[in-house]
Amino acid sequence: MQRITREQSRKYAFDWRDEPLLRVKPGESFEIETYDASTGYFRTPEDKAVPGKRPGFDRTPPMANPIGGPVYLEGAERGDVVVVTIEDIVVDDYSWVAIGPRRGPLGESTRWPELSGDYTTKIFKHTPGPSGTTRDGTLHFSDRISWPVTPFVGTLGVCPDREVVTSLDGQGPWGGNLDVRDFAPGNALHLPVYHPGALLYAGDVHASQGDTEFTGTAAETKATVRLRMELLKKTRVPWVRIVKPESIVSVYADKPLEVAVETATVNLMDWLVTDYGFTPTDAYCLVSTCPDFRIHVYQMCKIGKLSYVAGAEVPKRYLS
Repeated sequence: MQRITREQSRKYAFDWRDEPLLRVKPGESFEIETYDASTGYFRTPEDKAVPGKRPGFDRTPPMANPIGGPVYLEGAERGDVVVVTIEDIVVDDYSWVAIGPRRGPLGESTRWPELSGDYTTKIFKHTPGPSGTTRDGTLHFSDRISWPVTPFVGTLGVCPDREVVTSLDGQGPWGGNLDVRDFAPGNALHLPVYHPGALLYAGDVHASQGDTEFTGTAAETKATVRLRMELLKKTRVPWVRIVKPESIVSVYADKPLEVAVETATVNLMDWLVTDYGFTPTDAYCLVSTCPDFRIHVYQMCKIGKLSYVAGAEVPKRYLS
């Protein structure tokens, strides 16, 4: 199986000028060994998020959130859609979260000075599960709190049309740093293709994350990600779409949040009308009445130029 190694996964932009590291055929599985968002800086609680001490933070924007790629998909052309299936994610033996002054929404808190007066790094141990790996392992938040490792790929996308954008805060119809918890094993992402080969990048795996990623970092970790790409020729999608085993999700990012929510919902309606035979009236009424229609707020953290990321989801059982 072809693989991009961890040391190769140190790109910090979605750049169509990069030479592909892999060339794959539709349906061919491949792996990307990813760094964590700090490119290995955070290892212990003593490693603080002080910008002056972090490698790459003397640059604007900082060299953080590394990605591996690009991966060239044979046959992909502008005007196609690439379907990226996340087959497997095996995370490292630990993850981290870092808070401190001027980081996140409480980085200048006077109510809780400990959140804004000093830097804190928490390291979470991962223990293997029945498989003998972290694939089904446990994340230990503290001596008394733990939960299953629930990994996903935080930053994934193809090269955008006319720009070179950073992996730190680049977002768009093509993907980017969206921190969508449904970029998870077993799910397939639909992305528009702008360049020959699609030019896929991936990185920034999280071992787990709550809605909104409130502090600005989640359980950041290294990982090995196995992916597969297929092609939908001469097809259009307005923004990132997710097909899960039991549901479909329309994703959108914007500010304010209500714009992201409304556009994700309208794009879901378009999906229902275009692909599933709904009338506009039925699609409009379904999203307002169906008790299983859901809005997800995947990412809503105050960092750089990041927009807020919402998803509109409906189960497949209502589509046939």
